Order: sequence, then C-alpha cells, then structure tokens
Amino acid sequence: MIEVKGLQNHEADNVATLFGAGVKPGDDVEVSDPTGDKTVYRVLNQVPFGHKIAITKIAEGEQVTKYGEEIGVATCEIAAGEHVHVHNVDSIRGRGDWADNEGDKR
Repeated sequence: MIEVKGLQNHEADNVATLFGAGVKPGDDVEVSDPTGDKTVYRVLNQVPFGHKIAITKIAEGEQVTKYGEEIGVATCEIAAGEHVHVHNVDSIRGRGDWADNEGDKR
C-alpha cells in the first residue's frame, strides 16, 4: 500500500518533494507530475518529510532542477529514488567563492 505522496513541480524537474514522515528504504512513493500523471518510485534511503528524491538518474556534475530552476550540481551519481540533499548536491546559489574578477555572481 502506498501512503506517501510526492510532487514534481515542473516538467523540467529531476527531483520530487516527498510529503510523508518516516520514509525508509524500500518504501514506494507515488509522485504526481505537473500534468497530474502519477509514477511510483522505490525509495533507496531514509527521507525526512519535505525532502527530495531523484526521479531519474542524475550523473555526477549534472544540474539538479526543482521548480524548473537549477538548484545545484550533483557531487556524485544519484539513482532514481535516492534522497537528494546536501550530502550529494552542491548548491550553486549565493556562491561568492565562485565569483571571478569579471563579476560572475552565481
């Protein structure tokens, strides 16, 4: 029985936000996409409420997209169903350390 729901907010997203407490490895979650279609994913890790899972394989260095916006870069390969958070994503927003002499403010 599937009790946990998830939401893919934008068609370009490669992650979905889960709305269920105590999601553990092996749980199946039902994710709705922007058209209302639903896909079931097998979760690979424990995922806290409101956190993300990958809904497709994300290669190391690939952009992580949520709400149709780039939110970071994968620091390792991320499998579909795997928890996506700071342990495997490097944020690209507000990175003053990436600013170059020409004013790059990523």
